[in-house]
Amino acid sequence: MKKPPSSFFSEGDGMATTRLMPLHAGKGRSVSAALCRATDYVKNPNKTGNGEWVSAYGCNPDIADQEFLFSKRRYEVLTGREPKENDVIAYHLRQSFRPGEISPAKANKIGYDLAMSLTKGKHAFIVCTHVDKHHIHSHIIFNSTAFGCTGKFRNFWRSSFAIRRISDMLCLENGLSVVEHPQPSRGSYGAWLGGRKPVTVRDKLERFIDAALASGCKDFDGFLAAMRTAGAEVKRGKHPAFRIPVGKRFIRCDSLGADYTEAAIRERISGRRTAAERVRRNSDTDDERQTPETA
Repeated sequence: MKKPPSSFFSEGDGMATTRLMPLHAGKGRSVSAALCRATDYVKNPNKTGNGEWVSAYGCNPDIADQEFLFSKRRYEVLTGREPKENDVIAYHLRQSFRPGEISPAKANKIGYDLAMSLTKGKHAFIVCTHVDKHHIHSHIIFNSTAFGCTGKFRNFWRSSFAIRRISDMLCLENGLSVVEHPQPSRGSYGAWLGGRKPVTVRDKLERFIDAALASGCKDFDGFLAAMRTAGAEVKRGKHPAFRIPVGKRFIRCDSLGADYTEAAIRERISGRRTAAERVRRNSDTDDERQTPETA
């Protein structure tokens, strides 16, 4: 079994960085042993402040591996499907923050909200925030088998992009920086930005909109609801306008880029339009091109 790295922060990836990895049992190892080893690693008391920064949803974190395993056995009984060697038994999501920018409690809460948004509350998960390194980061492991034990989480095309957008939205809600493609640097914050100015409020609003659209809204009203849930104020009228927590005034969506007018947003919801290359390029990280590790 390949041990998950204890440090994965990449200054070239933005803030916060995320990575989703499917977990498999692997050859010569039982599902039980694989789940136990993965959860034991992320719950390590030496990394989580003696277990203080561990939270869970739909399971007891002390025996999460056993509860995950039970659900899989139940899934086999209810569906009649035999397990396969390459089955995904769980997913390991990592989220890392800029050193000195966040507290363990807030990092754990953001990780919890990220997992809840991604799984839509249909899968049990644990969130373990590691504080033993210079940067705070969280490990999230969620069960591939859903509650009810008749369905599974299906990793989808460009899931890394959707997770990145949700993570960025949560960072904006919590007053954390979101930096697009900074250059690697060990120097000052200005140098860490790669010589570029921080993104503007308009840029951040565009990212709010992107994240809301990535959340799976089915119509324009659902999109507006997602914006409100993210903390944006919504003003309806001839031209919808939004004010995000870091902004001082409402900004009309038709004053943003061509992909952010009301008509364009409706087309993006329906699937008749995709964001311009400038937006898509934001998600073309190394994480999406790498082969997911097993743990």
